[in-house]
Amino acid sequence: MPFEIDQTVIFYLLAAGSVVLFVEAIYLSCFSTASYRNNVNRRLRLMKKQPNQESILIQLRRERGLSSAGGYRLPIASLNRLVMQSGLSIGFARLLVVVAVVAVGVFIAVFWVRQGVAEAMVVALAIAIALPFAALMMLRRRRHAKFGEQFPDAIDIIVRSLRAGHPVPVAVSMVAREMTDPMGTEFGIVADEVTYGADMETAMRNLSFRVGQEDLPLFVTAVAIQGTTGGNLSEILSNLSAVIRMRYKMRRKIKALAAEGKFSAIFLSGLPVAVFLLLNVATPDFYGSVLDKQMTQIGLAGAGGWMVLGNLMMYRMVNFKI
Repeated sequence: MPFEIDQTVIFYLLAAGSVVLFVEAIYLSCFSTASYRNNVNRRLRLMKKQPNQESILIQLRRERGLSSAGGYRLPIASLNRLVMQSGLSIGFARLLVVVAVVAVGVFIAVFWVRQGVAEAMVVALAIAIALPFAALMMLRRRRHAKFGEQFPDAIDIIVRSLRAGHPVPVAVSMVAREMTDPMGTEFGIVADEVTYGADMETAMRNLSFRVGQEDLPLFVTAVAIQGTTGGNLSEILSNLSAVIRMRYKMRRKIKALAAEGKFSAIFLSGLPVAVFLLLNVATPDFYGSVLDKQMTQIGLAGAGGWMVLGNLMMYRMVNFKI
């Protein structure tokens, strides 16, 4: 028959399928609880090991670069604020160790290539200063994006809790139990601060101070006004959640529309550099014979300056706040 299939092939296919299902069963039975634990926020993980909430609050503050009372630990306020808002939890000592290791590695690599101690020290020092700031800014940007994505869902939980008759502190505690990081731990710190004597407005302003996300002041202002003058907080927060969702949707739409401009900027900036490198590899004498000429150096500097100016203009065209 033209469509007859060998029984040996069917046997091997069924055997392969059974092996895949067996491995999946082992994974689901052994690692499902671990994956669930990863979804729980850090505050709840600490509460499983240590029931004292005050100690957990102090530990979470210290991990974020704050003192036990919630103040700055470093004399440089801007650096302390950057560490705090980035969500870095390894501590200052470990951060300094990582920076030192990277600086030593850069020093060894530059010294091995250039055979100059002074030049290697300058490059290592520049990397040791610039790399932590760049990494912390990237972490803060990613944390703000994730917090903004979770924020409307957190407000919806608070709204449902308020409509069920719960007070605001209980609604905040529900967010701390139900949401993952960074939302769950941050609202958990708010709940712990209220538990140990802070009023709700102060705890909310501390939340905005720790996170630094642009949508938080609207939420803090709404809770503060309701605490002093009264009003239907659930209705206010419901409207605020809708506004934040629309802003987030508009940001994603603009990001999609600006993707073409960003790719054009990357392509137009990288193409001349790629062509220059390829020509140097293929025919080293193409530019090698004129690189020491003053006119060539002026032309390359001018072209580089125009590229930087063009990149800045394209960056301003595709990056703006809503």
